[in-house]
Amino acid sequence: MNQLLLPLLLMLVVAIPLVMGTRKQKKAAAAQQELLSSLAPGDRVMTTSGLYATVADASADTTIDLEVAPGVVTTWLRQAVREKVEPVVETDEDTTDATDTDEVVEAPVVESKDDERVEEKSGAQIAPPLEHGKK
Repeated sequence: MNQLLLPLLLMLVVAIPLVMGTRKQKKAAAAQQELLSSLAPGDRVMTTSGLYATVADASADTTIDLEVAPGVVTTWLRQAVREKVEPVVETDEDTTDATDTDEVVEAPVVESKDDERVEEKSGAQIAPPLEHGKK
């Protein structure tokens, strides 16, 4: 009896994680299939490559038309849709103007390596140029 107990325990230790892993994968695949079949025009989605778009036409079985910009519609495979995202909703806090407050906010100044003054803007920031070859 003792000779059979150790191999049986080893089999259980290996088999239980395998079974649990396959169950988790099946659930994830079913959830993804449900998402792909529930897509409708007007839904905001993100593709597997990170592109945010709006569903323009979802009538085909294997492809879907996504509007990436106003008037720009591209055709994608349905499997390229990763998830639905909530549309961006502007709130009253986002739309307040800087003139509504009495404070004047100045753009901060950053010193670069070459002692040039570079003003930071509230939007995208530009990195200083790379200096290749200087050591």
